[in-house]
Amino acid sequence: MMNFKFILVSLLFLGVSITWVHGQKNSPATFKVNDPAAEVYVAENPGWLVDVEEAYQLSKKTGKPIMANFTGSDWCGWCKKLTRDVFVTDTFKKWADNNVILLELDFPRRKVIPDNIKAQNQALGNAMKVTGYPTIWVFNLVKDESNNQFSIEALGKTGYQSSPEAFIQGVDQMLKNSK
Repeated sequence: MMNFKFILVSLLFLGVSITWVHGQKNSPATFKVNDPAAEVYVAENPGWLVDVEEAYQLSKKTGKPIMANFTGSDWCGWCKKLTRDVFVTDTFKKWADNNVILLELDFPRRKVIPDNIKAQNQALGNAMKVTGYPTIWVFNLVKDESNNQFSIEALGKTGYQSSPEAFIQGVDQMLKNSK
């Protein structure tokens, strides 16, 4: 296996600290949320979670990786199209129930979201170098209970796909390559 150089990037943004290590498949990273979710907020897409801690707990319990959708739900045309073409289909929902934990990280322009969720989403977007929407990351989390910090193992990323079958095939390939 090839040796890779690692670049360590630290970020402190609105009470959320992140460290991201680039350059190697399955790179570890760390993520810490300082403000527990206090406000009730639900995802644009039913069945998706909005809180990293909740997604982590469910991922830990089930052994499934997290699939995070970085979206602009109220303004991004391609995000709306991905939801309409893929995420609301029975094919995708059935596949997701068996394979991943769904996490929505929204960047709306008109819709108001709680500050702690906004900060979490922005910090993760910055750390993962999300530059366009939709961007879908698949990853595993490990939590260090002594400092309440997460290590993130990135499995891969994708964007818009025109059908649930094409989308699922791409994510399945990521999952296969990570084993």
